[in-house]
Amino acid sequence: MYAVVKIKNQQYRVAPDATLQVPLFDKEEVGAILNFDEVILVSDGDNIQVGTPTVSGASVAAEIIEHGRSRKITVFKKKRRKNYRRKVGHRQPYTTIKVTGINV
Repeated sequence: MYAVVKIKNQQYRVAPDATLQVPLFDKEEVGAILNFDEVILVSDGDNIQVGTPTVSGASVAAEIIEHGRSRKITVFKKKRRKNYRRKVGHRQPYTTIKVTGINV
């Protein structure tokens, strides 16, 4: 069984007991239970339900495991022969969640 769910305007394919990294939920504590109602597709082996735009009555429950920041990405801009160089680093925050169940 799996589902395609929309979390913070991004689509993820989730299955029970799967862990995934999503954009940061900064207001939520570690261990909190989240409920996602924007389920786009639900598949149970043979049966596939596709929503228009969402599947009515379907939801995905997940638990927050941790908050963190990803690897540093270096942004370097240069224009040759103009003495122009800019170097900036960026670390994207994320939340790791574990899917506890898919309710149809």
